[in-house]
Amino acid sequence: MKFVVTVGDTSETVEVSGEAGRYRLTIGTEVWEVDGRLTAQGIYSLLVGGVSYVADVRDEEGACVVDVGDERYVIRVEEQTRFIIRTKGGAAAGHGAQTLVAPLPGRIVHVAVKPGDRIEKGDTLLVIEAMKMENEFKAGTSGTVAEVRVEAGQPVNGGDVLVVIR
Repeated sequence: MKFVVTVGDTSETVEVSGEAGRYRLTIGTEVWEVDGRLTAQGIYSLLVGGVSYVADVRDEEGACVVDVGDERYVIRVEEQTRFIIRTKGGAAAGHGAQTLVAPLPGRIVHVAVKPGDRIEKGDTLLVIEAMKMENEFKAGTSGTVAEVRVEAGQPVNGGDVLVVIR
């Protein structure tokens, strides 16, 4: 499974495979074999590259705060699909025509607008099913729907124009 891990302003894709406490993490071109066990509530014993670590992990306002020895990391973890949709999906704000494009391949589940509809920032435009998850796309700006280029049930590819707002 792929995740996007954000520490500060830096985001990296992390692929995780394995089970039962034995995992392989791929970060960029680096591969890490990790043995991880929950030893107490929020306390993990980790064996990484033959070196043992104890990590204290807790949730603070949606971020994982991880203490390892005297080092602290504030980490945000999202499934890669959710990250792509959050950062690349939605109608861009600004002046002139605004275009909603599909951030990745999927299928249109529901179209909530039609040409001529007046919309406000935050209004639902449509719902796409991608990787077995339904994702609601909202307007990034107020305006009038100029074009709707998709319909319910239609497959779409990443980059396809879905809705144009003026």
